[in-house]
Amino acid sequence: MRVSVSWLREYLDLPADLPAADLEQALVDLGIEVESIVDLRSTVTGALVVGEVLEIEELTGFKKPIRFCRVDVGAANGTGEPQEIVCGARNFAPGDRVVVILPGGVLPGGFAIGARKTYGRNSNGMICSAKELGLGDDHSGIIVLPEDTPAKPGDDARPVVGLDDMVVEVEITPDRGYALSVRGIARELAHALGVPFRDPGLAPAPGATAEPAYPVEIRDTVGCDRFAARMVRGVDPTAPTPGWMRQRLTVAGVRSISLPVDITNYVMLELGQPMHAFDAARITGPLVVRRAEAGEKVTTLDGVTRTLTAEDMVICDDTGPVSLAAVMGGETSEVVASTTDVLFEAAHWEPVMVGRTARRHKLFSEAAKRWERGVDPALPLVAIERAVGLLTEHAGGTAGAEILDLDHVRPRTPVTLPADLPSRRVGVAYSPQRVVSLLEQVGCRVTRGADRLGEDPGSAGVAATGGTDVLTVVPPSWRPDLTDPADLVEEVARLDGYDRVPSVLPTAPPGRGLTWQQRRRRAVARTLAERGYVEVLAHPFVAGELADLLGLPADDPRRRAVRVANPLSEKEPLLRTTLLGPLLGICKRNLGRGHRDVALYEIGAVFHPRPGAGAPPAMGVDRRPTDAEFAAADAVVPDQPRHVAVVLTGDVEPAGWWGAGRPAGWTDAVEAGRVVLAAADLPADRVEVRAAEYAPWHPGRCAELLVDGVVVGHAGELHPAVLAALELPRRTSAMELNLDALPAAPVAPAPTISGFPPALIDVALVVDERVPAAQVQQALVEGAGELLEGVRLFDVYASEQLGAGRRSLAYKLTFRAPDRTLTVEEAVAARDAAVARAADRYGATLRGT
Repeated sequence: MRVSVSWLREYLDLPADLPAADLEQALVDLGIEVESIVDLRSTVTGALVVGEVLEIEELTGFKKPIRFCRVDVGAANGTGEPQEIVCGARNFAPGDRVVVILPGGVLPGGFAIGARKTYGRNSNGMICSAKELGLGDDHSGIIVLPEDTPAKPGDDARPVVGLDDMVVEVEITPDRGYALSVRGIARELAHALGVPFRDPGLAPAPGATAEPAYPVEIRDTVGCDRFAARMVRGVDPTAPTPGWMRQRLTVAGVRSISLPVDITNYVMLELGQPMHAFDAARITGPLVVRRAEAGEKVTTLDGVTRTLTAEDMVICDDTGPVSLAAVMGGETSEVVASTTDVLFEAAHWEPVMVGRTARRHKLFSEAAKRWERGVDPALPLVAIERAVGLLTEHAGGTAGAEILDLDHVRPRTPVTLPADLPSRRVGVAYSPQRVVSLLEQVGCRVTRGADRLGEDPGSAGVAATGGTDVLTVVPPSWRPDLTDPADLVEEVARLDGYDRVPSVLPTAPPGRGLTWQQRRRRAVARTLAERGYVEVLAHPFVAGELADLLGLPADDPRRRAVRVANPLSEKEPLLRTTLLGPLLGICKRNLGRGHRDVALYEIGAVFHPRPGAGAPPAMGVDRRPTDAEFAAADAVVPDQPRHVAVVLTGDVEPAGWWGAGRPAGWTDAVEAGRVVLAAADLPADRVEVRAAEYAPWHPGRCAELLVDGVVVGHAGELHPAVLAALELPRRTSAMELNLDALPAAPVAPAPTISGFPPALIDVALVVDERVPAAQVQQALVEGAGELLEGVRLFDVYASEQLGAGRRSLAYKLTFRAPDRTLTVEEAVAARDAAVARAADRYGATLRGT
């Protein structure tokens, strides 16, 4: 919301010398975020003066019309002589007064003005358009000042064109829709600065007449609980929007269109009441306000034909919808260049309906932004009167005596507030009188107990409450956000000053730290980062076709996804059941931006529906839910295990002068799984890796990770069809593991450190190529007994000499005793026992025997 300070001054008495910093601090203290405060005087530097055109010489022989002008700028140029200026605009004549910037001045955007020779003539300065001064988008002609402008040649032009003002831009939170208006911001500043406020929303306005301004029927009084209208006939369709109004609209970021439309936008900015202007001659029959029929269409003012749903509300005539209610008008009834009869409409619409309609049609108009935040239902007649007055003043015409006002607005529900609740919640001692005073500043009507406010707090009405002073508060019509005691407590703290609220850090309860699950997640994240993986955070929302892209079988449980009731995007309405989809999308994005070697990881939740869980119970806010209600609600919530996943492509080890690099492969993905399990403090003897087939991995290069015989994840190279569908490089590999499926780490005993030397023995075993190396290693461990300190696979070899379907696995065995130096015989016996166990279990033979 952008508004000029001069406009605010019409409704409150701001100090004439109020610094911009104090103005900003006053708004910030009330919880309104200030984006910027711009002093328009500083946007144009140098001499910006009023000039009077004395002579114009038309220059010929150029591609476009050029005029050589002599302009009287008084004594502003230091000589008093007319200024010679070359100008291409043609919307002025001798005798007109214009805005001139002299050499040495600088226009917005850093455009410096100097004296130079152009088109064969000397040009000393520039005659300015509104766009060049940053006052609007009109660049078709220069600014011609009205004849009644009192300024004379040589006078400073800034006050004449509105560049002597300040512009405030604020960011309004969704609960403060009333502040999306000059009325709302002025009221807030009046609170902050303690100055009088003149509420334009309380301006007198005539009420409804027996004869309506136009026949209107409301069929849904929930979606539209108030509808007001009034006709103005015989207006001048050529009447321009006055300059002061165009300037204020431009400052607010609203484009000037035509006088009737500009008036509706002006009233919306001033009062906060969105309006619409119909061309009465283009409406056929009475108007009907109703819910749309599914599939019904309307062409809005932006030229887009929109297909409606049953939740949308429309205004219809005999031809069908003529307006998408509360969001945007329709083309068939808009005000055009020939409009002479204007029907002004001001209504009150249900915020939730407007918000959903705007998001459904991706049409976030200025009106919709205000409606979904809440608009004062008491404004329609005041807004109608203001709009009618402006139109008849500047375009003539006759205001109809008939006024329509269909009012179904329900009175505000009183809120009961213990007078000491703000003190108890905020930690500041607010007296009951102070609480009442602050709430009345907001506009609330406050009564105390069962008696009128102002009676003795010790009276029977107060004593009946058990000694606690109870206030009954009726919020004002412009504050739909005040619905319960907590809202009123916030208002008391806000108006009294957030700076008075003590900043006290809570004392951390003793004996609590991270849970073992939290420590595990941090250890896993730290370990992967140390291995060169970069952490990413993906959106948990996915498209319905992701399961097909990943090649998941029809019966795969990961195809059953939870659909979001109100998704951010209709293209991604589901919650992910695997981390791989979004993670691969991030990988693709990084590759598309020039990264060749990518290694990413994410730790996050996936979501699995609970079939047959039913609907959650309805729980109010008046009390804490019972344990049974909590359990019933939890039974409906999707299962949300936390997974960890990695994806890598490109080179793991880059090539350079030191030698060839090494591309990432499926073994790196498997190793990432092992690293995660090690970081989870799971002993290696409880971990098993074996070949598997599981989408979306390549069936020949996929491994499953098991802990205590239970599958907890998969790793390997992704299927070529998946890579092609996702447009990823060949050999891209990934790993995904369910962290919540991992058992708690056992208590690790202190290691026994032997001071005696180890015995190092290598063995190479020939086995069937289908036997996993990890299972052979496990057999060696079991057979070697307690003397075996460590075992590591260091070579895999296959050749014709070994035979078809056979391969050699070479292991380094480390033997050591804690209390003595092993003899050769003891080490060899342990080696033989290990080989024997592998031979018995897998038919392994020593290579070379």
